[in-house]
Amino acid sequence: MSDWGSVFVAVVLFILLTPGLLIQMPGKSRFVEFGNFQTSGISILVHSIIYFALICIFLLAIGVHMYVGS
Repeated sequence: MSDWGSVFVAVVLFILLTPGLLIQMPGKSRFVEFGNFQTSGISILVHSIIYFALICIFLLAIGVHMYVGS
């Protein structure tokens, strides 16, 4: 059996935390901007730190597992 939990969590968080796709923190004119499809270096850094923290929580602390087998 294969454990696909880490792959699923990583892909979902990557899509949700892509700077400028859904939200951007910090934004160009406000602290939080929604769906502006722009990014900055600071925004990439903030989103990377949030991504790392959430990956650690979901995979190490909670231990998300999804098994696919036949």
